Amino acid sequence: MKLMTMADLYLDQLQDMHSCERQLIRAIPRMARAASHPQLQAAFNDHLVETKGQLERLNTILENLDKGPGRKVCEATVGLIKEGTEIVDANANANVRDAGLICAAQKIEHYEIASYGCLRTFASLLGRGTDVRLLDRSLGEEHGADKALTSLAMSVVNADARA
Repeated sequence: MKLMTMADLYLDQLQDMHSCERQLIRAIPRMARAASHPQLQAAFNDHLVETKGQLERLNTILENLDKGPGRKVCEATVGLIKEGTEIVDANANANVRDAGLICAAQKIEHYEIASYGCLRTFASLLGRGTDVRLLDRSLGEEHGADKALTSLAMSVVNADARA
């Protein structure tokens, strides 16, 4: 893909996030099954629902651009999921695994926060108000997921892992 205009970059990054969300829809259930704390399992399952909504919003934006998701693979997500899979597959104490799962999930959340923030800015620069609103909703969900994971880590998971 040629990146000659802001519109080209916007489309490229939309397709990148589409790939990211598709990958996460497959990965999050595995992380939820690996978690031992019921609250962490619930957090993963709740975010899976949000992730499916985020993918739908990306589909809407792409359809409004008369574009598809393309074949782009978000390599950052491939690597982040690989890190999470290493924790899932590790011979680990369950509480330590949960702390590691939160760490892996927060790395993903921070990537998504950066990506959705850039996309929202690009949409604004391109005068795509509807896209801005859709992307802002996804960005808010990612911030919320990150805060929920931090709260869970600080209130119970990390202390249990240390014990």
